[in-house]
Amino acid sequence: MTALIEHLLTVPTWLAVLAVFVLPALESSIFLGFVFPGEIALLLGGVLAGQGHAPVVLIGAAGIAGAIVGDAIGYVVGRRWGRRILDSAVGRFIKPQHLDKAEHALSDRGGWAVLVGRFTVALRVLVPGLAGMGRMPYPRFALSNVAGAIVWGSIMVTVGYLAGASWRHAQHLVSIGGIAFTVGIVVVLIVRHVHRRRTTVEL
Repeated sequence: MTALIEHLLTVPTWLAVLAVFVLPALESSIFLGFVFPGEIALLLGGVLAGQGHAPVVLIGAAGIAGAIVGDAIGYVVGRRWGRRILDSAVGRFIKPQHLDKAEHALSDRGGWAVLVGRFTVALRVLVPGLAGMGRMPYPRFALSNVAGAIVWGSIMVTVGYLAGASWRHAQHLVSIGGIAFTVGIVVVLIVRHVHRRRTTVEL
């Protein structure tokens, strides 16, 4: 993995731009994000732009476009084959009723999950497919997808651009921030769930 990352900093400009597009596009469409988070490609693209090897606007546009395309593909895959994939891969670990609840929640009010989930690797990889499985209306999904990709892509490229040779430290901080953000989301969801159960019992 380290060799691959170092190699990305030495490839021709056109290939670097292509990588910045392709890697985020593959992140949620084929679940590559669990192995190679798309944020690394955008950070490295920002580093290249900072070194003058490519226009920062071009790098940012490529990363944002890749993120949008990847999540759109993930949505389609989830809508058509998602339940079959999950049942075969993780069905033994996740109860069917829990998947049903997740699909229903994303269908009813999942726009925020698509937007917020962009900033954590696990959610970034899984949420588009779950949104498709839950039959979230595509216009709502697309709006959140585009908005999240623009904000996330711009931040990642800018961090790489400013970090320069210190990009590894920046990537470490971004990863820690993503983990903390995920934990925060889980805590909020647990608190809301407990509050609803108490309210229901009192009624």
